[in-house]
Amino acid sequence: MAPLNIAIIGSGLSGLSLALALHQQNIPCTIYESRPASLNIGGAVMLSPNALKILDALGIYERVRDKGYNFETLEYKNGSGELLEVYEFGSKEKYGYEALRIYRTVLIDELLAMLKEKDISIVFGKKFTKVVAETENDVTWEFQDGSTQTADILVGADGIHSTVRCYLYPDLVPAFTGMAGVTAAVPTKQLKIPTGYHIPVTIMTPNGGFVIAPQEVDGSEVLIGKQKRMGEGFDRAGWDRYMADKDAFVEFLQEGASNFPEMVQNAVSHIPHNKINVWPFYAVPKLEKWASEKRRVIILGDAAHAIPPSAGQGINQAFEDVYMFALLLGQADKVEMQDTLSFWQDYRQKRITKVMWLNRQTDLRRMPKEAQTSGEIIEEIELSWLYLPNFKDDVESWVNGKLEKRD
Repeated sequence: MAPLNIAIIGSGLSGLSLALALHQQNIPCTIYESRPASLNIGGAVMLSPNALKILDALGIYERVRDKGYNFETLEYKNGSGELLEVYEFGSKEKYGYEALRIYRTVLIDELLAMLKEKDISIVFGKKFTKVVAETENDVTWEFQDGSTQTADILVGADGIHSTVRCYLYPDLVPAFTGMAGVTAAVPTKQLKIPTGYHIPVTIMTPNGGFVIAPQEVDGSEVLIGKQKRMGEGFDRAGWDRYMADKDAFVEFLQEGASNFPEMVQNAVSHIPHNKINVWPFYAVPKLEKWASEKRRVIILGDAAHAIPPSAGQGINQAFEDVYMFALLLGQADKVEMQDTLSFWQDYRQKRITKVMWLNRQTDLRRMPKEAQTSGEIIEEIELSWLYLPNFKDDVESWVNGKLEKRD
C-alpha cells in the first residue's frame, strides 16, 4: 500500500507540527499558506506537559526549552497577598516537564527550521478557496489564483475562522463569547515585585483578577492582563475598529488598580501602545464531525474546536490533535479510515470537553463576583488527567483491539 499524501492548509503551529508528525510516520505532506511568508504574530504561548511531551517526541522540545521561561506553578492570591490556591502548570517531578512560556514566533521559527532540515515542502502565497471535487480516493481543491491541486487527504489547520471548514459546515460562523483578554507586556523591573513574591500570579479582588506572568528566557518581561466582558454585537470588522483605540485598553488595565497591591499599580503605570494585545474569545459549537463524508477532508485544532485561552490550553490541545492524528494515520494500512477517524474524534472530543470545564473554572476565579453566573460553583482542580496522557499507548491499544476482533 502506497503511503498517503497529505496536503495541509495553514502554516501556523498546528500545520507546522502536523507536517513534522506525519514525516515521523513516513507520510509525505505539503503545507500551503495563503500569506507570502510564515505567520509572524506577536505574543507568547503557554505550553504545558501534555504538549511538551509531544514536542519532545517530535524532537522540538530540546531546541526550544532554553528559549522561553520555564516554571511550574501559578498562584492565586487576594489583594492582601494571602495565598488562596496553587495551580500547577507543570512539574518536572510529577509530570516530567516544567511549563514553558515562549514567544510564538520563536516556536514557529524552530518548526520552520526543522521542516527545512527534513526537506518538507511548504508553499507560500497559495490561498485555499474551495474544494471542487472529492472522491472515495482523493480530494481536489482550488486556490485563489485559479490553480487546483489534488491529494489523498486535505487537512484544514487554518484556525478558528477556517476556510476549509466551510466545506463541512457552510453556514457555521464562530460565535463571540462576549469575553476578551486584554493584555500588555512591560519590563519586570517596572513592577518592583516584593522580595520573595512568587510569579506567575493571579491576584484576586472583588473587582476581578489581575494576571502577571513572566516571559523572555530570563523573566525580564511580564505579561499583565485582565478579562473584560464586552457584551454581544462585535463582529470581526468591529474588532478592527475597536482595536484602534489603544488608550481605551490602557484605561481598562489601569481601572481599579488602587484595589490591587502596589506592584499592580506599578505594572499599569506605563503601558506602551505597541505592547498591548486584545484577544476576543470566540467559540465553535461542538461539531458532529471533523471529517467529510468520504473522509478526504479533515479539520483539526481551532478549526474543529476553538478553545478560549482562559486556561492556556488552546495550542496544547491542537498539538494533541496533530500528534494523535499522525499516529493513527501511521496505522492506516491496518484499520479502516472510518473507524480511525471516529476513534480519533471521540477520544479528542472527550478531552476537549474536560478542557472547556477547566476554562470555565478558570474564568470563575478571575471574573468579578457580579459577572459570575448565579449558581455556578468553583470546584477543585486536579490535573493529572490533563498532563499525563499516553497517546502512543492509547493508539496502539485501540489498533490492537481492532485487529483482535477482526481475527
